Amino acid sequence: MFRYRIIRLAMNIARLFLLVRFKVTGRENIPAQGPYIVALNHTSVVDTPVLLLTFPIQKWRFFAIEKWQTHPIYGPIMAWLGAIYIQRDKIDRRQLREAQDAIDEGVVFGLAPEGTRSFNGKMVAAKDGTAYLASRANVPVLPVGLVNNDILFANVKRLRPTTVEIRIGAPFTMPDIGRRVKSRDLPAFTHFIMVHLAAQLPERYHGYYADSPALAALLAGEDVWPHCAVAVQGQMAGA
Repeated sequence: MFRYRIIRLAMNIARLFLLVRFKVTGRENIPAQGPYIVALNHTSVVDTPVLLLTFPIQKWRFFAIEKWQTHPIYGPIMAWLGAIYIQRDKIDRRQLREAQDAIDEGVVFGLAPEGTRSFNGKMVAAKDGTAYLASRANVPVLPVGLVNNDILFANVKRLRPTTVEIRIGAPFTMPDIGRRVKSRDLPAFTHFIMVHLAAQLPERYHGYYADSPALAALLAGEDVWPHCAVAVQGQMAGA
């Protein structure tokens, strides 16, 4: 774990220069050990560093866009920390297999289901990679909502401090549908994951999922799963 301690020290120094404060809620929801999947909303290049700074020191693997692989600073650091490089908006079977092997070994795997960064903070439609991993690996998913990362660098330019909120929800597992999950099932599973993530965020972040009946059911304390397939069908019909 030495590498994580070194990187964490460097990140904490950088955080002081960026005038960033953290407010963490739900820390008690973090499992005592892996394997599990951390699913977060993606609004900034510092999303992963925020996780590394606020979670316990542990072994991580995560997806990273391949453009960072050749960066003279970030490239070596991210590789050192366990990045699996992927093309933007695209994960192939080999990369999914590598991720699943890492989870099977007991690591914590962090990823943004949306697959791309939202530049206005609002959630965008997610890809099915997270649902695929969670259903194959059969491990808990921990939803983590990051608030104010999207305005951090704008505040830095104005020399304003930023309080980044890390809202950690309760871990959950994929619904048992009584058979092996197939490709056609993944959109509903993805929606299931995303409404749990949206529930950790202020309404202004809900974006693509703002009108989801599954999200409304979750916020009302009702069973979410029956609404997920219906929501996906409605989105496909309106596309």
